[in-house]
Amino acid sequence: MEEQLVRYARAGYAGLFLCTAEEARAEAEVKAAAKELGRNVHAWSISTGMIDTASGSIHRCYDPVEALEAIESLSGDSVVVLRDFGALLEDKDPLLVRKLRETLHHAKSAGKLIVLVGVGKTLPPELEREITRIDFDLPDREQLATVLDAITDSATLPAIGEPDRETILDAAGGLTTMEAENAFALSVVETGNVEATIVAREKAKALKSGGLLKVVDTPAVLDDIGGLDALKDWLLHRREAFTQRARDYGLPIPKGMLVLGVPGTGKSLTAKATASVFGLPLLQLDAGKLFGGLVGQSEANLRSVIQTAETISPCVLWIDEIEKGFGGVGSSGGSTDGGTSARVFGTMLNWLQDKTKPVFVVATANDVSKLPPELLRKGRWDELWFVDLPNSQERAAIWHIVVEKYGREKTAFDSVLLARASELHTGAEIEAAFVEALHRGFARDREPTELDLGEVLCESVPLATTMSESIEQLRHWAKTRARHATHADKPANGKRKLDLS
Repeated sequence: MEEQLVRYARAGYAGLFLCTAEEARAEAEVKAAAKELGRNVHAWSISTGMIDTASGSIHRCYDPVEALEAIESLSGDSVVVLRDFGALLEDKDPLLVRKLRETLHHAKSAGKLIVLVGVGKTLPPELEREITRIDFDLPDREQLATVLDAITDSATLPAIGEPDRETILDAAGGLTTMEAENAFALSVVETGNVEATIVAREKAKALKSGGLLKVVDTPAVLDDIGGLDALKDWLLHRREAFTQRARDYGLPIPKGMLVLGVPGTGKSLTAKATASVFGLPLLQLDAGKLFGGLVGQSEANLRSVIQTAETISPCVLWIDEIEKGFGGVGSSGGSTDGGTSARVFGTMLNWLQDKTKPVFVVATANDVSKLPPELLRKGRWDELWFVDLPNSQERAAIWHIVVEKYGREKTAFDSVLLARASELHTGAEIEAAFVEALHRGFARDREPTELDLGEVLCESVPLATTMSESIEQLRHWAKTRARHATHADKPANGKRKLDLS
């Protein structure tokens, strides 16, 4: 940036607009460029007036028009920084616009350079060709490393070695120096050290896109999931797939996975646990929120989500119930909404296929019949998983997890007996049954018993009964199209076989 500013000044540019929220870093670059050019630097703001940064003298001109007049009266080659001046031009005050144009013409002839510093604003049409906009780049790894070293030194922490240091800098990529400093300091306060997961979490909060993305702060772990051992093994084999060691080995960056199956069987929990396995921040997208009522809004929403996810990367992007957003695209995309659904869907498909940034997409779906076939083919996903109703061993494991989750000893209940009694129940239904038993025990001022659980299970009607036809259709679809998430459903010869009973 310093070299670019020097070139612009020597070429005789009169007006530049540095678009950035990092005022202090931008001004440091301007001062470095001015030093190389041998010019004095003056800085003006509406609250401080015009300051000569070399001598510290102040010209108390707080009105912007008076400030422009003061620029014309400066002697010799000068560089003048106007702080937040773009915001003052938003009202398109004709007097201010006219005066700035005249001051730019004066600066051109007098060899002065006027630099507006502030967040990106739309300039009045009269000034768009007079002032050159420059997007001020975010800090690079070297600059972030300087901030990291300053934090560790001030906290008297030992030097961070490789590869932890590189992981932390990866997590901080996309932050301003101030945001990175705050994230590093917060991590020290929370954990006593600088942790990449906390830095990535804070980055996700800073960059989340207009309410479309939600940062999940408390992802689950694999031990929170009962069963699904094949899916767990697959994830564990890829736990270091986002590291530099994997790139050096020649592994491609993982794309993601589509998890479909019966509602309540742990698909969402799996998405949350995936982020823990990889040690990455988890962003959640409700696909139904992508579509807006204004022309072009839906496409802009998706572009914003993609840009945010790639800026935060490496990360896990969880698209919950993806059929809500893209179900029925083939039938309605070109007729009922002017093609908006088809355009948004096409953009999503292209991104899933061609993305190069380390964004691992986990999409969950309950009703595969609503998903267009283009979304399901390999190349866009590393794997398609089918999650069926839990078998007896998985139900026993789920009972153990649920009992311990609510502060009881798992040995207080016969998990094998409960697994038999909860046949056809999903994990969500098992947890709901235990919560109901807790209510009954609380009302009677005692601990819940297996009898309470038996009564609750007998009174409930599982989803597998009320939706038996839909579940059979889903199993039939998955028989040859998806990989089963449970090893137990494979026979001894290793060929995949789904239990259709």
